[in-house]
Amino acid sequence: MAVDLLLLPAPRRMTVQAGQFVLPAAGLVLLDDPRPQTLHSAGLRFLAALARINGLAWDLAAGAVPAAQVTLHLRVAPERVPQPQGYRLQVADSGLLVEGHDPAGLFYGVCTLIQLLEQAENGGLPCLTVQDWPDFPARGVMLDVSRDKVLTLDTLFELVDRLAGWKINQFQLYTEHTFAYRAHRVVWEHASPLTGQDILALDAYCRERFVELVPNQNSFGHLERWLPHAAYADLAETHGEIETPWGHKMQGPFSLAPEHPGSLPLITGLYDELLPHFSSRMFNVGLDETIDLGQGASREICEARGTGRVYLDFLLKIYADVQRRGYTMQFWGDIITKHPELVPELPRDVIAMAWGYEIDHPYDEECALFAASGIPFYVCPGTATWCSLAGRTDNALGNLLNAAENGLKHGAIGYLNTDWGDRGHWQTPPVSYLGYAAGAGLSWALEANRSVDWAALISRFGFEDPSGGMGRVAYDLGNIYQQPSFVPSNGSVLFWALQLPLDEVAAYGGSQPAGVSAALRQTLTAIDQVMAPLAGTRMARADADLIRREYENTARIMRHACRRALLAIEGAGAEERAALAADLGEFLIEYRALWLARARPGGLDDSAARFERMLADYQ
Repeated sequence: MAVDLLLLPAPRRMTVQAGQFVLPAAGLVLLDDPRPQTLHSAGLRFLAALARINGLAWDLAAGAVPAAQVTLHLRVAPERVPQPQGYRLQVADSGLLVEGHDPAGLFYGVCTLIQLLEQAENGGLPCLTVQDWPDFPARGVMLDVSRDKVLTLDTLFELVDRLAGWKINQFQLYTEHTFAYRAHRVVWEHASPLTGQDILALDAYCRERFVELVPNQNSFGHLERWLPHAAYADLAETHGEIETPWGHKMQGPFSLAPEHPGSLPLITGLYDELLPHFSSRMFNVGLDETIDLGQGASREICEARGTGRVYLDFLLKIYADVQRRGYTMQFWGDIITKHPELVPELPRDVIAMAWGYEIDHPYDEECALFAASGIPFYVCPGTATWCSLAGRTDNALGNLLNAAENGLKHGAIGYLNTDWGDRGHWQTPPVSYLGYAAGAGLSWALEANRSVDWAALISRFGFEDPSGGMGRVAYDLGNIYQQPSFVPSNGSVLFWALQLPLDEVAAYGGSQPAGVSAALRQTLTAIDQVMAPLAGTRMARADADLIRREYENTARIMRHACRRALLAIEGAGAEERAALAADLGEFLIEYRALWLARARPGGLDDSAARFERMLADYQ
């Protein structure tokens, strides 16, 4: 039989032999272990896939079974698979064998076998042997649920299940105010937060798939949803205007005042309620982007002791509380790397999270800094979907590769792929599939996945379109950000054309407005060309029509951004302004409907309001 297989992640070693194994109508899956319960979820996953893909119903058994009756043999065999989380998969003409170093490795071998089932021709699998194991022990995805969009539990279940099939073993929900703390209702009452019951259910769902659900609660900066309320206002560093490192000012409050006697009790009180809902013994406490530290209540102590020292002192207080509870603390490493002389003072049992989202982020330098000081660390790249509408494909792939290369070079113990929702979380969930897939592959086996066809892989395993069409639409629409004449960092021109006032959008025209206008018109043509194949895609997913609608509306919003930018640069008459107003109203109706198909209603009005304020420009 012809062999042209796609696997995600691509395994590090696969040898194809002559012959094939034809799936029989009846078969037996043997859980060969003294504690077969540890293999049960892997066995059930295979049976469910076999029924879905091939329409076959096999049996599951444990204990003494005649070898001739076994069709798929599952066993933990560390003596044969020495690498943790590793597996060995064999397809022979006589049957199937998956061996794992541990139950997780066995599960991953079954996930690879299922991907082979999805490509079986007439029920026949090519004879082959796969030997595989991960580069990074921890391979995670972090999803932002605090910038307006909180996905429904069903959507989270579907996402976790898909990520587990790609051998992701850690999941985090970035939280500022979207956990339903019972003593702090005023903070989350309009946000449709995740409840304790939700987390308990998600945690159990993750465990069944060898995914660790790690609690995540920002604990210093990014508390702008807390500090405006009267009950917490005194804890703010400042309620005034803040100088930011990005060259513009913003209105506070933003961070806690670390020396206020109520700041630490507030945070540790949150931990009291949050942490018991998780089985993980790791905890991401945030502590990133404390940009206002020293600009308000802490000004004098920062001038006396240094801003870095004040930051570290509060970090150590948080650490002491987390350690007392028996957790390993993760924290974002962006602030401490600005004070490299303080890095050696970090406890040796914290995990620093080195993050950055551009192709050229200095992972080499940051990883070397933590490694030289003996501090365990993760690399934390991103999907580059936020502030973009359709993603930034080339930037995401380059950033994800940069993190993997330098993480391995310097001994990172984990790889956390982040998916943020800045400024309204305008991107739809499927826009992130490409970044999730690339992060999964590069963190599992860098060299085996360095040069794979991501469009084809995401089409088959993300969108369930074996023709490759949907993956190509997603990949190419994600590269539209490069069409305009100006490519900003951490976002796209089209996104900012919708977010900024018209006079600031006009500034993109610079000294050559005609050239920029021509580039925008070329971008409109490029969007149409990329989207043309969408109607002909052949997705097998139950939500295929929803995905098409999500991409159609995303493309419509991108076209609107081009027209708005042209309005800003060239001006327009009443007819074009009225047309833009009508278009805005129509795509917003669909935007709201698409949001509610996968996410909770809290945050939708805030997100939509960022579009609605453009109406004033079209009057």
